[in-house]
Amino acid sequence: MADTSRAVFLSYASQDAGAAQRICEALRAAGIEVWFDQSELRGGDAWDQKIRHEVHECALFMPVISANTAARHEGYFRLEWDLADQRTHMIARNRAFIVPVCVDATPETSADTPESFQRVHWTRLPGGETSAAFVECVQRLLSGQYGPPSDRVRATGIAVPPAASAPRGPLSRRIGVVYGAIVAAVLLGFGYFALEKLVGSKPHAQGGPSIAVLPLANESGEASQQYFSDGISEDLINALTQFPGLKVIGRTSAFQFRDSKEDSRSIGAKLGVAHLLEGSVRRSGDVVRVSAELIDTADGSTQWSERFDRPYRDLFALQDEITRAVAGALRAKLLLGEHAASQGQRPPGGSLEAYNALLQGNFYRLRNTEADYRKAIEFYTQATQLDPRYGLAWSNLSATWSLLAANYLEGAPVHEAFAKARAAADRALAVSPELAAAHLARGFLLENADFDWHGAEAESRRALALAPNDTEAKLNVGAALATVGELEPAIELTRQALVSDPLHSYGYAWLADYLTALNRLDEAKQAIRRAIELQPTAAFRYSRLAIIEVKRGNAQAALAAAQREPPGVWQDLALALARQIGGDRSAADAALKTLIEKYANGWAYQIADVYALRDDAKATFEWLDRAWNNRDPGISGLLSDPFILRFKDDPRLAAFCRRVGLPVPWEARHKSG
Repeated sequence: MADTSRAVFLSYASQDAGAAQRICEALRAAGIEVWFDQSELRGGDAWDQKIRHEVHECALFMPVISANTAARHEGYFRLEWDLADQRTHMIARNRAFIVPVCVDATPETSADTPESFQRVHWTRLPGGETSAAFVECVQRLLSGQYGPPSDRVRATGIAVPPAASAPRGPLSRRIGVVYGAIVAAVLLGFGYFALEKLVGSKPHAQGGPSIAVLPLANESGEASQQYFSDGISEDLINALTQFPGLKVIGRTSAFQFRDSKEDSRSIGAKLGVAHLLEGSVRRSGDVVRVSAELIDTADGSTQWSERFDRPYRDLFALQDEITRAVAGALRAKLLLGEHAASQGQRPPGGSLEAYNALLQGNFYRLRNTEADYRKAIEFYTQATQLDPRYGLAWSNLSATWSLLAANYLEGAPVHEAFAKARAAADRALAVSPELAAAHLARGFLLENADFDWHGAEAESRRALALAPNDTEAKLNVGAALATVGELEPAIELTRQALVSDPLHSYGYAWLADYLTALNRLDEAKQAIRRAIELQPTAAFRYSRLAIIEVKRGNAQAALAAAQREPPGVWQDLALALARQIGGDRSAADAALKTLIEKYANGWAYQIADVYALRDDAKATFEWLDRAWNNRDPGISGLLSDPFILRFKDDPRLAAFCRRVGLPVPWEARHKSG
């Protein structure tokens, strides 16, 4: 379309085509450009790329929501919704983009829509009958007139973005103060009654007391406060992991049930826990109110509940008082240390602003996009400036620089980012040598920047020793073992991590890699299917599935999986791999040529992978040499690479492993045999 700045993308399920057609006609009658696909035959590369392009370029995305969409758990409209949801992460908060329209009485709470759709008001257009007021409001949004609409427009209920004068910057210092104190207060009430009961209760099915902390609902009335309620939930998880004998589900799995309508029995069964801790956070005037309750998942009964009201002022002092009280009551039976619940979380200098900046950095880092990584770096940097001895802020700053370098940068910017990660990791270890997060950050840097494989493993093991229940530490040790070719113990440790974090998508994806390398393809496919189920739009999920199908020799299934990978390097790689086992050699050559033209500088290892699949040893080793010269982080996966390892009997591969400092495990097996 000629003018994408004024285009509306209309997304609907096939059962709602009539209602969507009426909305489209009303908007077009007013001169509004509407992208409204009526093709009965959906599918194919060209059509798929067209839809992805339009979702990325449109000015407004208008999902048509109904009982039909709520009832359908699969459908192309869900991919369109996920693409639009991803785009919201790159759009300023004061700009309108998602304009949900509901064409029946389906309540928002049961509509099964992405979170970004829930953050804006919905417009009700029964049967698609479109009012003039709604059309007027769409015109205003397209023209950039975000100010207060007329009363007639306001009556439609359409989303109006917040005023531009309310930026999403650091919040009042007082919000940071209340955070730690509320966590300690919840644990105080929880500790005297619930923890005694919990640890003394009958074991659950897996042999011990267990709990999951569900994300506390943000009832502050402001979406920008989400990081605050999430932070309280995370601190409760961290605090509860300090109680010996208590299984605590990790954040990634517990947060899968944000705003879930499932009952406690169902959630408990999926997470394998006997208890849930749930509640809400609300800001009211000068008071923060946290309501919490402990639920028995066997029968859904409430075992304990409490409401905590705390003022903003002087709450770090109150936190110390409450923590001492909790420790005094539970030290002999439950706590590892007097300040275990908050170890490493609070800035040592007591800066409330630094604490608040850390929480916001955590919020953005967990969204895992380049833009969000950069935003997180800003907040972590702010935290370290406010308190230069803040070990956790330095650790998270280092980890985020490393993630940015390894996943999104190439050339000189990679080395610059890793240099900043190194400086932050060194500072973290200097100020907090016993902090697990500092050792994890250092281990990631050693593996991906320094190619010090054994050093990375040692740092990861040190982190696990400091935090034995930490899911990320277990996964990192598993990854370090896989890097040096120890795949069986890597699989075992990854499975252990998934016991305490059973909905951890990345954990299942890494497990699929290790199983694929051992040619255990049925298990690998089961693992990657679970990862896709948990995070269907994440990068390098369908690419892994494509690799499994390539290993099986199933060209059609490999190509179908590759086409479902989000656009970018991983899709181009998956397409290149899938084309190599098809019958069209010109398509195979063209896909490889595209990969080289677009990614030769930063992704040499992946190009070597394609040549390995083509059984072109000469080109494979040329590109491996180039990868090493470029210090391509992809080399860390060599000993679990199903295509490169087809050359394990070629002396050049053993020589390359020695050159980069990797062991040659198949030589050891030959000697022992």
